[in-house]
Amino acid sequence: MDYKELKKILDAFDKSKANILEFENEEFRIYLDKSATAPVTQSTPQEPVQISQEPIVQKVEAKPECIEEGELITSPMVGTFYQAPSPDSPPYVKVGDKVKKGQTLCIIEAMKIMNELEAEFDCEILEVLVEDGQPVEFDTPLFRVKKLS
Repeated sequence: MDYKELKKILDAFDKSKANILEFENEEFRIYLDKSATAPVTQSTPQEPVQISQEPIVQKVEAKPECIEEGELITSPMVGTFYQAPSPDSPPYVKVGDKVKKGQTLCIIEAMKIMNELEAEFDCEILEVLVEDGQPVEFDTPLFRVKKLS
């Protein structure tokens, strides 16, 4: 399961009236409970007790064979991700491409301004994590890459 699929599941759960979500596959297990409260420490009667309304998310360990290699290149801004300079042009990069420092990876359009995102180091593209035309937030993972020496 990739980041986009997990985010869709979490967003749907957050918007739903369901209080519990449990999901398991061969890679990992996730359990979310909106009705659970955070652990409260012992306090004297005159101290107010604070209870968190945030859902408790259980940390799930990935199986060793599921751990992704490489580093993430993330969005430096909020905008729209584009893989190519125009719809009829080929993408700047694709999986397997070796990229030099300073080479354009994609465009992030923000407020009608096309901002080219350049590689900060020599790398190989292992995975493109967003789709062309998809809105992205600050720090959204865009590419998984392997640094080249």
